[in-house]
Amino acid sequence: MAHKRPTFDTFKQTALKDPAVKAEYDALSTIFEMKRQMIALRKKAGVTQEQMADLLGTRKSNISRLESLHSNVSPRLATVEDYARVLGYAVK
Repeated sequence: MAHKRPTFDTFKQTALKDPAVKAEYDALSTIFEMKRQMIALRKKAGVTQEQMADLLGTRKSNISRLESLHSNVSPRLATVEDYARVLGYAVK
């Protein structure tokens, strides 16, 4: 009988039992959720990254980096507020 590979959910549950992994996961989940919402709002407004860059007076690469989950740069709150404002929203 072959050994069954663990599912992602099983792996995640096991990994999150480690306090250091849990702390990092919790910190990143907030950033992930914020960026997910930003992208969703931009797409709901029918705005491309290039158009968003024009609205904010910046380059598309900056919008791409802002929305990227793999970016090592944390956006300033003012940047996130401006992003929301040009789409007709406010940060809470």
